[in-house]
Amino acid sequence: MSVSERVAVVLGGAGTVGSGIVKSLLEKGFQVAVISRDGSRLEKLKHFLPASLQGRLHTLVGDVGSEEGAEAAREAVLKTLGKVTDVVSCLGFSWWQEGPPHTQSREELQRVLDTLLLSTFTSWKAFFPLVRDDPSGSYTLITGGAGERLLLPGTGFLTLGAAGALAFCRVLREEYPEIPCKLNEVKINMGVTTPEHLGPGYVNHLEVGEAVASLVEKRRVSHAVLTASSPADLKTLTVEGKL
Repeated sequence: MSVSERVAVVLGGAGTVGSGIVKSLLEKGFQVAVISRDGSRLEKLKHFLPASLQGRLHTLVGDVGSEEGAEAAREAVLKTLGKVTDVVSCLGFSWWQEGPPHTQSREELQRVLDTLLLSTFTSWKAFFPLVRDDPSGSYTLITGGAGERLLLPGTGFLTLGAAGALAFCRVLREEYPEIPCKLNEVKINMGVTTPEHLGPGYVNHLEVGEAVASLVEKRRVSHAVLTASSPADLKTLTVEGKL
């Protein structure tokens, strides 16, 4: 199957990490679908992309955070594009620093878990069946190192949500050890931001996008955790399609 025949759904594609992935997949020739609850974020994504790429971008206002919303989004994508060959899941927010746990409510913890873990589950449940039995297909989950440590005082709920996402990825690898599609996790152990906000400990979202798009395009590994802790790791992943 040529790249021009492949249809990638990027869950979270209107965010900082996702927008870099969307751009790189489009540059490689993929058709790319992006779903967001916020139409203004989809418009911002369109303005970010060169006009030459926008013809292969398909945006949809929808909510993959619930089972019903994710199923509706899946059907809308299939109606528009006919198929899905690849899925990249980079849902969630990049930062949370609202204070120590004893100052937070149960509702706030629920919100964090909804955003970082439960939406990953509901969208996976809807879109995974479209690619799981396709040896040319892929499902890639983007995670980070926040789930393994407390980044700063007051960021504990971020650690809880991110740890849940890491555990979910492990469960998928071990529950589905022999599926034909390429199932991978890319763990970014750096902050990801746009070029104008780069600083120590952060990496350009375009570099992340190039690395993830190369993994998806080349399909050289499966059931792997590809941990990128430096720009050099991202470069290797971009060139090799593996680490």
